[in-house]
Amino acid sequence: MNNKVFLPVLFLLSACTIDPSVKDSAPAVVPIDVMAVPDAVPRHEKRTRAGNPGIYEVLGQRYQVLADSKGYRQRGIASWYGTKFHGKKTSNGEVYDMYAMTAAHKTLPIPSYVRVTNLRNRRSVVVRINDRGPFHENRIIDLSYTAAVKLGIQQAGTGFVEVQTLEPGEQPAKLAVQQPKTSDDAKLYLQVGAFSNEFNAHQLKQKVAAIPLAATRLKVAQHQGDTLYKVQVGPVSSVELADRLNEQLAAIGVIGSTLVSDN
Repeated sequence: MNNKVFLPVLFLLSACTIDPSVKDSAPAVVPIDVMAVPDAVPRHEKRTRAGNPGIYEVLGQRYQVLADSKGYRQRGIASWYGTKFHGKKTSNGEVYDMYAMTAAHKTLPIPSYVRVTNLRNRRSVVVRINDRGPFHENRIIDLSYTAAVKLGIQQAGTGFVEVQTLEPGEQPAKLAVQQPKTSDDAKLYLQVGAFSNEFNAHQLKQKVAAIPLAATRLKVAQHQGDTLYKVQVGPVSSVELADRLNEQLAAIGVIGSTLVSDN
């Protein structure tokens, strides 16, 4: 590996290295009305090498930064970070402000803009990606303290969300139609595979059925004229259960589940 690759990786680690001896927390005194902080507004920004190393490695795991953010949409678990990193540099050299509408993402280009929607209460915010993380296997985005408060996940520390990239000029009215239809009563599942071959789907379903914490189902769906057989585990009622299920899935060699809703 040459120096051009090492330098971004080393900078990234200096911005986001996890020190287990220092616990993260919310501020003891909040000097502003965080609910009044406006969402980030997508705008055209030049992307530089700062924070965009192409491929980087953290804690033994390799990540590849996406060349383009357009069309990205994912459901999963969000976390947030606060006083531990407040005032420290982010992966692109900016200073982290836990009261700003920002977030960290492992692979989206920096900067990018995303709408984050809480799948339980349907609150949504728009944040600017300016950092790397969260380096936890089952988390898809790390929100600023303010973004977490506005979404209603700061007390629990985590929450089920959908993350969708936004481009400059997109109107809120257009986006509102695309918001997830999930509510407190909707059921969430971990999808562990999708196959065009029904036999392969049944093979995986049988393998996953050994997990005692949740039921396994096979859901048939149509996609662009093709039949897909989706293997799903759940319903998943909490982040804690999702974490335990992912641990058990990993133990039997099933990696890379995605969060889906039953709607």
